[in-house]
Amino acid sequence: MRLQQLGVTCETKTKDNVFVTVKVAVQYQVNPEEESIKAAKYRLTNARDQIESYVYDVVRSSVPKIDLDDVFETKEEISNSIKHQLTDAMSQFGYSILASPITDIDPDREVKRAMNEINKAKRLRVAAQDEGEAVKIRAIKEAEAEAARTEIQAKADAEAKFMAGQGIARQRQAIVTGLRDSVNAFKADVVDLNSKNVLDLMIITQYFDMMKEIGAQSKSNAVFMNHSPGALEDLSHAVTKGFMAGLPAAPGFAPPPSDLMQR
Repeated sequence: MRLQQLGVTCETKTKDNVFVTVKVAVQYQVNPEEESIKAAKYRLTNARDQIESYVYDVVRSSVPKIDLDDVFETKEEISNSIKHQLTDAMSQFGYSILASPITDIDPDREVKRAMNEINKAKRLRVAAQDEGEAVKIRAIKEAEAEAARTEIQAKADAEAKFMAGQGIARQRQAIVTGLRDSVNAFKADVVDLNSKNVLDLMIITQYFDMMKEIGAQSKSNAVFMNHSPGALEDLSHAVTKGFMAGLPAAPGFAPPPSDLMQR
């Protein structure tokens, strides 16, 4: 009348032709009714062999329809099928089937090794793909960062050159304005003197100031070429044209001649 357990080991083949050993633990018990006790005692010679036969039948008719990988996932269904068929068959002999769990599914050793190798290769392939993807992403991000740095540097250089150009333009404009104011003031105080004479006089003054500055330097090495007063007229023409080229073009202003551009 006590609860008993029968371990059944069944070897069968899966749908993909792999031999596996399936272990089933059948838990059964004689029903407490009088008729069930009589049936269990007198109608069966060996109940354990009978249960084992039914387990073989169910396992060998179910597992060959399933691939090896699916056997592990569908073992609960196989277990329920064993329990259902055993219950129908053994109830007429006074036995109740309480449970029939599958305790182990053991493929051949070589098959397990092959499955492990397949799984290992699959994981290595996934790892290699992930590593390659990481390298690609890292290279893309580095290229984007380098492009951003180049763009920022280019903008900074362009802005610096623009500001430097504005500074030079303002400096030249200030020089021209100062010269114009000086010429106008000189003409207002001295009569019978045109603008060219005043500008020549200022250039000569600046020329001698420059000579004085060079001579005051004890460590300067200067080579003077064509610096006689007679050459100051050409120098004044060159300076005047240079200042005129630095001024912003007025409406209708004609471009300077080609010889000025060459200078």
